Amino acid sequence: MHVVMFGDQHLATMGGAQVSMRLQQQFLERAGHTVTVVAPALHGRARQRLIGGVDAFVDLPSIPITPDREYALTWPGRRADRFVDAALAKRPPVDIVHVQGDFWGAFIGHRFAARHGLPVVHTMHNRVDVGIEATTPFPKLVLGALNWWQQRAAAGPLRMPGRDGWTYLRRFAELADAVTAPSSHFARRLEENGVLPGGKRAARRSVDVVWNGIDDDILDEVLATAEDEREPGPPRFVWLGRMSPEKRLLPFLEAVAESGVVADVVVVGGGQQLRAAQRIVEERKPAASVSFVGRLSYPETLRTIRRADAVVQTSIGFETQGMTIFEAASLGTPSIVSDPDLARELGSGLWQVADDADAAADVAALAEALRRAAADVEAGTAPEPDAAIRERFRQSSRTAAMVDVYDRVRS
Repeated sequence: MHVVMFGDQHLATMGGAQVSMRLQQQFLERAGHTVTVVAPALHGRARQRLIGGVDAFVDLPSIPITPDREYALTWPGRRADRFVDAALAKRPPVDIVHVQGDFWGAFIGHRFAARHGLPVVHTMHNRVDVGIEATTPFPKLVLGALNWWQQRAAAGPLRMPGRDGWTYLRRFAELADAVTAPSSHFARRLEENGVLPGGKRAARRSVDVVWNGIDDDILDEVLATAEDEREPGPPRFVWLGRMSPEKRLLPFLEAVAESGVVADVVVVGGGQQLRAAQRIVEERKPAASVSFVGRLSYPETLRTIRRADAVVQTSIGFETQGMTIFEAASLGTPSIVSDPDLARELGSGLWQVADDADAAADVAALAEALRRAAADVEAGTAPEPDAAIRERFRQSSRTAAMVDVYDRVRS
């Protein structure tokens, strides 16, 4: 089977969707399938991180859209259509189109599928409305512009009224023969808001849940080389992610200071709020030792999670899966979880932060959860994650589940 994936960004750039697509590509190829990834061409430092052979990629003409030239845009239109058609004409016949973008990658992918009469699976990676509200100064204006652009750039009957994020996702779903989501809670939200497959080959009007997975080999390697006994010392907490408002790193650091816990806190990642985060630590002088280690490789990130006593997840209403807490559960590490949807999805092996809409009360609730976690770690009574998650989360099992979806829409 030849699967063509369309994404908004090249797989050598940073991002959860890119990590997921990269693993899907590798494990589909291991299973004997051919995979081509269509995405904007790389610029700047991202060129140096190209992973795998270039034969797996169709690099679209693009322009950089961020100051560091990490991310790029390809304008959807006839020029991009001709480029994709010419590139894929030199490859084996396409069996399935898998759209894994929310913007230009989705437009280009659906246009390609419509031109060639191919079945489409669309994976919804993002809550578009929440993401835009968290990252842009005028979210309603941006959503209005996106909806306008979508109805002109994507293929098919998209004259569905509406200017909000759910309408935007509904239009893509109407063109898809299957819609998948990386978690049960996000699938439920999609279905509640009418984001359902409406393509000609859609066998059912529901969303398939296919988790993003973890690399089997790296998981086994980390587990094999990890110490069975906990190293002596204070509780070790790790926070991982992009340092942007929706991830809520700053409230976490305020809570660390307010909690008074004596712990080792490691912050992994980078982003626009790094200096603000460092300033909180400098000014509040928490009892905990806080270190900022920057971005780590995937294997080193997993080793850091394995050595920790808890992974701290602080975003609320933004994550469509919450990869870090499932990676933690796979490695036997419990989590402190702020988002009630993610807590329900994880099920066990966690300390849940009390849900409170008030910002000040939320910091206090997170501080209390840190105190509870530290006390349990020191007493040797930390909750244990569900051991079954480890096998369910392996990428090999996730790839098999996605192939079942492919086979259903092809038939």
